[in-house]
Amino acid sequence: MRLAIVNTRCANLASVKFAFERLGETPIITADAKVLENAEHVVLPGVGTAGEAMRALEELAIVETLQNLSQPVLGICLGMQLLTRSSTESRQQPVPCLGLIDTQVNRLVSKDQLPLPHMGWNQTSVSDHPLFKGLDNPWFYFVHTYAAPVGPATIAECEYTQAFSAAIAQQNFMGVQFHPERSGPDGAKVLKNFMELTC
Repeated sequence: MRLAIVNTRCANLASVKFAFERLGETPIITADAKVLENAEHVVLPGVGTAGEAMRALEELAIVETLQNLSQPVLGICLGMQLLTRSSTESRQQPVPCLGLIDTQVNRLVSKDQLPLPHMGWNQTSVSDHPLFKGLDNPWFYFVHTYAAPVGPATIAECEYTQAFSAAIAQQNFMGVQFHPERSGPDGAKVLKNFMELTC
């Protein structure tokens, strides 16, 4: 099977599925470990909080499965944040995440009278990572209050109240903070590039 979308129970799965169908793909939405292991590409979407999403993955018994995937894996929005070591969404203590990309997620700092969450279109500075092949200063659609800082894992950068990672990657794991499924032609190009990756 070419593409599996992880059924995290906390994502707008239909819009992600439709975005890939517009590219001619036939994705399967699943939480079956065997299906995820055998898919050529895996997408981890998510909306909501890291704590809720990690609890869902634990209840589905697919945390270890996701951590051991060797094919290209793309996290979208909260799905990207789940790929990191931890998130500070909880006021009590950081929420442990999948630990697949060596960074952490923190709340954006509100300043310059800019409201949170960060919601809307922003031009993004991208690297030469294959995920952004053919894109030059693309525009993507963001909806988030938490973000990963700019660091060694950063492959795209954006600024809203502060600089943050618009995309991160480590080995076969990649994550985008924006919503490519809602980002028009530039977002569609990211998804197409992802489907062309091999490991």
